[in-house]
Amino acid sequence: MPDAPRITVQLLRKRMEAGEELVFLDVRNPEAWAESEAIVPNAIRVPLGSFEQKLRHIPKERNIVTYCT
Repeated sequence: MPDAPRITVQLLRKRMEAGEELVFLDVRNPEAWAESEAIVPNAIRVPLGSFEQKLRHIPKERNIVTYCT
């Protein structure tokens, strides 16, 4: 599988300000998620270990942004 394209925070912000509807996937493991205060509102939590089980819940009509911190 090829590497996914990357986006800078600045470009992401511009796309959001332009009104682009995006889906955010938080792919951090449960421990990292619990320890962090950085949470994107409405992000779908999909730890990589359960990605295949969650795949059907991810909207496919919008661009997807995955993140971990």
